[in-house]
Formats: sequence, structure tokens, C-alpha cells
Amino acid sequence: MSESASSVLQCRVAGGGTPEMTHWSIASESGVLKDVLLGPVEGFRWMGEENAQWSALVRDTIRKGYRFDKQLAVRQHREMVDAYTQAGVNCHFLPLDEHNPYQVYARDSSFMSPYGAVICQMANPRRRGEYAACQRFYLDHDIPIYDMVSSGNFEGGDFNIIADKCALVGYTDHRSEEVAAQQVASWFTDEGWEIQFAPIDQFYVHIDLMVCMLNERCAAVCLETTEDNIIDWIKAKGIEIIPAGFKETMALGCNVVALGDDRILSTNGATELNAKLRAAGFTVYDPDMTMFTWAGGGVHCMCQPLNRLA
Repeated sequence: MSESASSVLQCRVAGGGTPEMTHWSIASESGVLKDVLLGPVEGFRWMGEENAQWSALVRDTIRKGYRFDKQLAVRQHREMVDAYTQAGVNCHFLPLDEHNPYQVYARDSSFMSPYGAVICQMANPRRRGEYAACQRFYLDHDIPIYDMVSSGNFEGGDFNIIADKCALVGYTDHRSEEVAAQQVASWFTDEGWEIQFAPIDQFYVHIDLMVCMLNERCAAVCLETTEDNIIDWIKAKGIEIIPAGFKETMALGCNVVALGDDRILSTNGATELNAKLRAAGFTVYDPDMTMFTWAGGGVHCMCQPLNRLA
């Protein structure tokens, strides 16, 4: 008997007990990254005023008069892909949908869990169609769909695994809404997870702008933007904090990707944080990504880890 549509689009077991994936594995944000999902650069352009009300970063770019350069964007995207390849990561790409130029920010429209992918609800109406390509990708690659957010806006940058079965869930009541954050959190508490809510001002967009894991014992955190109770909670997990400055954080400098084995994908604009990471013994890949950071998303926003070693 073939699977019903409901089981294909919702493998979550009500009340908990959902089996973890076998072929794919995501239990942390810091294990050795083997497979990553990226968005296609071919359809990328700046949405500008179409996205301004949804991002303080975009509004800053408009005020400063920065201009989009497609050829530069393609080169920068290639440099990022090359960094993943050098680190031994297999890069997968969402199918191109030219009606959705911000597909390149692959973290927003879904997020991965040990049980499968969660399909998100985008805040910007011009971006809501992004769910379709990521859903097709998951189905085509036998990645279970754990569930689909239905109670309001929630975007993938607000689900941040900090430790084993332990996650930060952010919300601004703008890009991600509290009602949807509560829905997502309830699924994972049913599975036995500890959830720490992180309400933040909409100016900061997502929690992964200010908190990103580096390895299982260390995180980059912007102390100026992160609430004291969140900082204390992270430290209570035995996690050392490497501070990221406010100015670099607001330029997506703290929005980094742990590649595993103390290797980090950052950007060349995060000069102070990169220096701290190298001093702490991390290997840092730092491509120029301004065509993407000026449009509102950093390298963490642009990636969806599919497979990490424990």
C-alpha cells in the first residue's frame, strides 16, 4: 500500500516518539557537515522595497545606496560553494524557481531536525512560494517531512540546536510569531527536547543573527543583542562564548556555519570575529559575501545542513 499524502507530508507522531532519520542525520549544529542544501544563485536578485518592511538590514542597504551586481553575486556564491567543497561537504541545490529570487536563503523556508524537515511559513507574501521547491527537494531525496508550520509565521533561522535535544526557539512577532514558535516548540517537547524561547526585537530578524554554534563546546554570541537569560542558559550548558561585536553582528558577521572539526564558514567582513576564532584554534573560511549580506542574509541563512556526523 502506498503512503497516504498525510504521512508523506507529516511523519511526526502525535505526542512524541517519532523515529529519527537513518540515511540523513541532523542532531546538532556543529557535527562534521557532510551534506548541505543551498539555494540556486541563477534566479537571485535584490528584492529591495519588496522586502524592506521585513528586514532592518535591507532598509540599511537602501539608505546607503548599495547596488546589486549579478556577476559579483555569482562569483561570491561560487566562492562559498568552493569553501564547502574544500571542507569535504557535498552541496545539493534547490530546484530553481525564478519567481522566488530569495530561494538562495535556504534556511528561511524550512529547517532540518533529527526526524526530518520542518516546512516553514514565510512572513513576506512575496516569499511564501519558496516552500514548494524545498518540499519537492525533500520528497525527491527521501528526506521525511516532519511537519508543516500552520499557526502563523515561522522561519528556519529561529530554530537553533544548541546541544543534544536542546534548542533555542526565537520569535519577533514579525518574521516568526510567538504563536507559531509555540506550535513548533510543542512538537519537540513532545519528543523530549528542552526548549528555550528567545523573544527578540524584529530589528534583529532571527535568533541565528546573534547566536551560532561553533563546536559542541563553543558558540559565537553577540552579547549586546542577546538577552542575559539566554546568555546564562547557554553558559549553563557548559558552552564557552566567543563574543561578536554589535557592528559586525548587524552585518551578518555572527551568522556563521560550523563545518565540524573546528572549521568555520564565515565571511571576510567579520574581521574581528574571524581573528578571535583563529586565535581560539578554529580554521576559518571567509569568502566575500556582500551581495548576499547586504540583501539581508549571511552564510548561515543561506545553508540548510542535511547530514552531520554525530
